[in-house]
This record gives sequence, C-alpha cells and structure tokens, in this order.
Amino acid sequence: MPAPAYELRRPRRQETSVVFASPHSGRDYRRAFLDRIALDERSVRSSEDAYVDLLFADAPLFGAPLLLALAPRAFIDLNRSADELDPALIEGVRLTAQNPRVTSGLGVVPRVVAGGRAIYRGKITRAEAEERIAHFWRPYHAALETLLRETRARFGEAILVDCHSMPHEAIENIGPRGRPRPEIVLGDRFGAAASAEIVDRIEAAFTAAGLRVARNSPFAGAYTTQHYGRPSMGQHVVQVEIDRALYMNERHIRPNANFQAFRLLMRGIVQDIAAIGLRDDAAPLAAE
Repeated sequence: MPAPAYELRRPRRQETSVVFASPHSGRDYRRAFLDRIALDERSVRSSEDAYVDLLFADAPLFGAPLLLALAPRAFIDLNRSADELDPALIEGVRLTAQNPRVTSGLGVVPRVVAGGRAIYRGKITRAEAEERIAHFWRPYHAALETLLRETRARFGEAILVDCHSMPHEAIENIGPRGRPRPEIVLGDRFGAAASAEIVDRIEAAFTAAGLRVARNSPFAGAYTTQHYGRPSMGQHVVQVEIDRALYMNERHIRPNANFQAFRLLMRGIVQDIAAIGLRDDAAPLAAE
C-alpha cells in the first residue's frame, strides 16, 4: 500500500475563503528511496521547504484549511505539471519543447537538488515516474481542486496561499548593493494569478509584522500559481516564499535559535491573511 500523499487539516468550521497549502515541506523519506539514491539523508533534504508546515500550522485555528504534502520534493515535485518529465532522468521520455525547469533537472520527478547535485546514479524507468505521479501528484492536486471548488461554492471566491521557503542565497543579490534584501517574496505571475487588492493585503500582513517584502523576483510562481490562478473567476493564488535564514540553519536543516519566535510571528501573519477572506454570509457546507 503506497504512503499517503497529503494531510488535509480542516478547521472545525471553515470561516474564510483563504486556503493554505504547502507542496514542498513533505519529509516522509522512505528507506527504499534513500537506499537507491546517490545523496546522503541531509543532502537530499536541501531542496525541501523544511518546517514550512510548522510555520503555517495554526491556519485551521483561524478558520482556514491547510493542505500539506507528505512526500518530499526530491521524490516528487507537486509544484510542477505532471507532464514535465525529464528525459535526462526518465527512460523512454523524448525531449519535446524547451522547458527551463526540466532542462535544469527540476521536473515533476527531480533529477537534482539544490546546487545541481544529482539525486540518482543513473536513470529511473518511465513506469516508476508514472507511479509516483499516480500515487502522489494526482491525489494531492485532486484534494486541492476539491478544496478550492468547495471554497468558491461557499464563499463566492477562493484565495490560495501557496506556502514555500527560499534559500537565503537566492535573495543575496537582489536589488542595488547596500539596500536591505527582501525576507518575503510574493509571486502572483505579475498580476495574472491574483487581484492586486488581495496581493496588497497579503503583503500588508507581512510588512505589519516588520518583514521586508518583494514581488515576483526572483520567484513569480510556478505550476500551482499558473494553473489555479483565475482572478477573473474569483480564484486567486499567491505564492509566498520565506527566507530560510529567518528560522532555520540551512546547512544542518534544523530550526535555529529564532525558530519559536518566528513561528509566533507567523501565527499573527497567518491570522491576518485568513481574515482577508472572512465572510459573514458564507453558506454552510453540506457536511456541517
């Protein structure tokens, strides 16, 4: 029996149109996977959005659902399209249209982790790649689609906050030298995935907590933002990237001394973001 693909934490009653999801914080590294790869256990975690699930864990307390991937990003990347297959990794896959993510080894089944380090010693079979998509990618996205559909039916809109973290080095060279670097990067595909008003309010939640925010550079959003963001239909997606140095030791992939304080700060931010979608006239769900 395959491992579960995700965990959905629902509030006692959903009170907001905001939905939180974390596709890259899964850390269920199965022994069979670890035994066949070329990396040690710490190295394979380098592309994981470690502890992001803990930073957003209080979302259900504020009436918002929280969808968490359980499989690690190095095993299956849920923020890629199911057809982003890498011919350099997967047997029997032909090179088609140029895709920079696939070319760099970051397809739906990643070939590399952070720093371009190869995960495998050779190729994997097409059947294995398709099995991962069937058992992990499709159930996660089916759950996400259902959650957004239910939310839109009840509130008239859905606001998906796609939760991520970014390596500190990814933002070290942003902007003019000497200026403070952003600590949070919001991605809305340059306005294509969410209304300006919603992005403004999410940014305000972070800036009110004293955090520096940038938009769309260097991360504008990937598959989830592009696929689900339909602001004209009342469905908005904003990708949130948090500087890992704020709360964790990136080298050792463990919480740093500031973790608990930052988690408390995030609790207030999550509450403020959830409040964006509060609706007094929301229709009750049939299950309630």
